[in-house]
Amino acid sequence: MVKLASARETRMYGPRLTRNRAEYMNAGLYVFATIVLLGGFAAEFSREPKSGLVLLLIALALIMVINVHDLLAHLAGINYWFPLLGFDIQLALVEFAVPVVQTLGSLLFFLAILFLFIQEEKNYGLFKLEKHALNMLIAGPVLWLLGSIHNSCQIYERADGHVQILQQSVHIPFLMGSLLLMVGAILNSREQAGWMHHGTELLSTDWAWLGIIGSLLLFIGGLTNVVKVFKMQQMDGLRLEKLRGGAHERLMQEREGQVPLIIEEQRRRKRPAAEEEAIAVAAGIATASSTPVPAPASTPYKDVLVGQP
Repeated sequence: MVKLASARETRMYGPRLTRNRAEYMNAGLYVFATIVLLGGFAAEFSREPKSGLVLLLIALALIMVINVHDLLAHLAGINYWFPLLGFDIQLALVEFAVPVVQTLGSLLFFLAILFLFIQEEKNYGLFKLEKHALNMLIAGPVLWLLGSIHNSCQIYERADGHVQILQQSVHIPFLMGSLLLMVGAILNSREQAGWMHHGTELLSTDWAWLGIIGSLLLFIGGLTNVVKVFKMQQMDGLRLEKLRGGAHERLMQEREGQVPLIIEEQRRRKRPAAEEEAIAVAAGIATASSTPVPAPASTPYKDVLVGQP
């Protein structure tokens, strides 16, 4: 998952007190969500496996909220100026794309568990949902894994080694946890292929065990993220990554109220032809009216004296 305390200078998206509070809330809520997720997988071994489904639904809903919060915070860092995504590829593929992919993965995972819960409540009356639930049970962790891979492939040019270690200490557990959840979902689907199970019986013990281990790794990643947030907030003066491809300069100019010349030229070209004509005609009239009228030639002083009687 993308976390607010990134290695970008654009993390300065608001007043320091508000930013620090948002980062701590984000990090703490994610740790709580992983604990609930871990409890949900563990509850599948109890006598009431439906309670595990409820816990999984709560955890996945919290993870969706956290990733949406991350996305909004990263967009706030660039003043919601989407044209900057075209200048910095990493800004588009990491800060923007990863929260979107993670949110979609959480949504699919949530829907899969919800379909199984509905199937359990309806006493196996909606069999068509089971196939969709098993497919989404795989698709969700696949998107989590894809987002974790994107998140781990960041390029650092200015940040020091300490910042990079803090970043990778969060990315690697998330990557491994997402991988285990995906493997568990695939094994569960293959195991259910030759059986006529319904409801919670569609969730195998292998899926539950790999889910517990994967959730534990996500919990470890969440704890290291709390440490990273604390450390990053103590090091506001260190060198952080800037936006590339000229995006950083354009962002600074936009924040100062200055419009870059290239963008201004593009806006000028987009004006209607009629408006350009009107400007040209008005300029021509102004030029004609401001043309000086030639003054009459003055008579030399000597000729005036000669002409007198």
